[in-house]
Amino acid sequence: MAEVNQSQVESACCGVGGCCTGTERSLDPTVTVTEAKKAAGCGCVDDTEQAGLPVVVVGAGPVGLAAAAHLAERGLDFVVLEAGDAVGAAISEWGHVRLFSPWRYDTDAAARRLLEPTGWTPPAPDTLPTGAELVRDYLTPLARVPELAGRIHTRTRMVAVSRQGMDVTRTLGRDERPLLVRTVGPDGTVTDLPARAVIDASGTWGHGNPLGHSGLPAPGEEEAAARLTGPLPDVLGRDRDRFTGRHTLVVGMGHSAANTLLDLAELARTAPGTRITWAVRGSSVARLYGGGDADGLPARGALGTRLKNAVENNEIDLIRGFTITRFTTGDGAVQVTGTTEDGDRVITADTVVAATGFRPDLDILREVRLDLDPATQAPTKLAPLIDPNFHSCGTVPPHGERDLAHPEPGFYLAGMKSYGRAPTFLLATGYEQVRSIVAALAGDRDAADTVQLDLPETGVCSTDLVTEDRPTAQDGGCGTSCSTPSAAEPISISTGAPTGLGFSTGIEHGYSGEAEPADA
Repeated sequence: MAEVNQSQVESACCGVGGCCTGTERSLDPTVTVTEAKKAAGCGCVDDTEQAGLPVVVVGAGPVGLAAAAHLAERGLDFVVLEAGDAVGAAISEWGHVRLFSPWRYDTDAAARRLLEPTGWTPPAPDTLPTGAELVRDYLTPLARVPELAGRIHTRTRMVAVSRQGMDVTRTLGRDERPLLVRTVGPDGTVTDLPARAVIDASGTWGHGNPLGHSGLPAPGEEEAAARLTGPLPDVLGRDRDRFTGRHTLVVGMGHSAANTLLDLAELARTAPGTRITWAVRGSSVARLYGGGDADGLPARGALGTRLKNAVENNEIDLIRGFTITRFTTGDGAVQVTGTTEDGDRVITADTVVAATGFRPDLDILREVRLDLDPATQAPTKLAPLIDPNFHSCGTVPPHGERDLAHPEPGFYLAGMKSYGRAPTFLLATGYEQVRSIVAALAGDRDAADTVQLDLPETGVCSTDLVTEDRPTAQDGGCGTSCSTPSAAEPISISTGAPTGLGFSTGIEHGYSGEAEPADA
């Protein structure tokens, strides 16, 4: 170690200033804080400044609790922060919706190992659960196992992540400081929680894409908030009165939109005056209609077929090529102005269902160093594997801790949030992500790098769709997106976000395949 002034040493502790506080700095700029303290024989430093600190898991949904289960099995200290009132709070908001994937793909292996000694009975593997059943029969019992009970803090929101004593610009000694998670508790108390590592599995629910074009809210969209709903209202249950006898405009072309449209159609059969308009920006809805009986997921194929029939039977008024440019509120309704090939058009509705997808909340992460793809906002190494411009199949290459790591050591995005704006997340993929991350945190590099996904492939891919909306298949293959097996089998589907997210769309080369035939 280089020489330092003796008076500095005498007025400092262990060769550093601000010893054992959040403002420590080495008196010799050529060495790190830890090196200086070790050289001075300081008694207040372990091998690492982060020894004994917990891993903080953000989000008590399926992926967050899977991370907790793996941490418990590895004997690592951890806490789970959940903004909602209970585990699976986001899923409970769309609990009336049935998943496309059966139970055998909806649970994590480590979680099952913790549940089995408690007498938990696994649900029938081929049954399709609703969101409410996923919470009731899996997440709630998992949160109660002895290894997790007491470590899950509900009604506690993470509002920021940083490095203790450093903002994002500071580099010297950064890796030696613990991460710092700022939380707001149920009574409004702000707490700064030091952490060895942070696994942000908080998802994207509640951060919907705007209804306006070009990724921006339309003028008047904020003022119309009282007339807008999220992507999966409970049309036939708790929200029934809002839609009965009224005109609803559904905007979007994912499975969230399809579920809501079919619920509205069912309501309209028994509630006179109930009207449904469906507006999409594209010129074709082939990718949502899907492959019908050819779909490897029967429930998904049936959804597209039912929706197609409802449109053809005039139960739903479909408006293609509608780009929203303005919202105007007044007289108890909202006027939605949009451009079409025939000029501007105004739709007057009582309620607008925004089923336009989600984006991650990155504002709370501005003080940590992230490496994100500029298009998808997913980790740079992960982005090419999931980019919806080129990938739409349900086959995702195995990826783990190395693909999810950021320049900020110990910080990870996992689950739906790790996919950024890509709507192709698979729940089983999230489980494998956190298994690999936890193995790396435990120092088991071999296990972290041995990444495998149990994802039987779907027979419906990019070009083998044959529907009346898109009458011809092309080359019978999948282009560069994936390979199609000879026999269609179910694929594991996401529940880290609502049913409208996480499913292969079946269009050629992702978004780039949306250029449909003119007569589609």
